[in-house]
Amino acid sequence: MSRVVADAGPLIALARTGLLPLLRDLLGTIEIPPTVEDELRLDSKRPGAETLRTAIRKDRWIRRRKVRLPPGPLGHALGSGEAQAIVLAGERNALLLMDDRRARKAAAQKGIATIGTGRILLEAKRQGLLPEVAPALHALANTGYRIAPTLRAEILRLAQEE
Repeated sequence: MSRVVADAGPLIALARTGLLPLLRDLLGTIEIPPTVEDELRLDSKRPGAETLRTAIRKDRWIRRRKVRLPPGPLGHALGSGEAQAIVLAGERNALLLMDDRRARKAAAQKGIATIGTGRILLEAKRQGLLPEVAPALHALANTGYRIAPTLRAEILRLAQEE
């Protein structure tokens, strides 16, 4: 499997819904820049924080990696976590796990391939790790994770659950 760098959003959403292990099963080790680790708020009592803390500090399948170059103009246009994740993915020649549309567009302009949470769920179903995608999408929505209705419909169509 190629290298994977992640932004905070998908990690938090999947941890809150109990689906974080899907990432380990599908992608193996995931790298995150320091700002993303800060955004995870590992020492908080927030839902999912303990799961993320275990994945990073104990099991170590999510690993912090320093960014060599500053984000430059990206840091002004995007959130600092997104900007650092894009820079790290570029430095590591890695696939980028990110859902924010603007940030994905910025990554694509730099030639960085991205994957989103919806694709993770579809791949998990395809590999038999998840029986259905619809309950996972519902769980994500219940935690406040926003997925555009058109994207949700497309994910369900691709999962043959429409």
